[in-house]
Amino acid sequence: MTYVVTENCIKCKYTDCVEVCPVDCFHAGPNMLVIDPDECIDCSLCVTECPAEAIFPEEELPADQEHYVELNRQLAGRWPVLAAKIPAPSDAEQWDGVPGKLPLLER
Repeated sequence: MTYVVTENCIKCKYTDCVEVCPVDCFHAGPNMLVIDPDECIDCSLCVTECPAEAIFPEEELPADQEHYVELNRQLAGRWPVLAAKIPAPSDAEQWDGVPGKLPLLER
């Protein structure tokens, strides 16, 4: 099992999860984080730290978020590792919980 960052991270990009990750499996894009499934050790520490509640165990993904498994895998291979917490975007709170953000993903 691995953990997956889902749609609600888009334009929120809180990095509290990164701070607790013991293996640096998070990768940062312009407006979202993803988890490298090959590096994730399934510790679950990131889940409770995510203010946007955007991280799920792969087996518990909502049906409309299942495509994020492959998206995390693909983007983790392109984006750099993020190993330390950085400030969230200034408008992150406004985007938290907004549905339909996939078209806003900057790759």
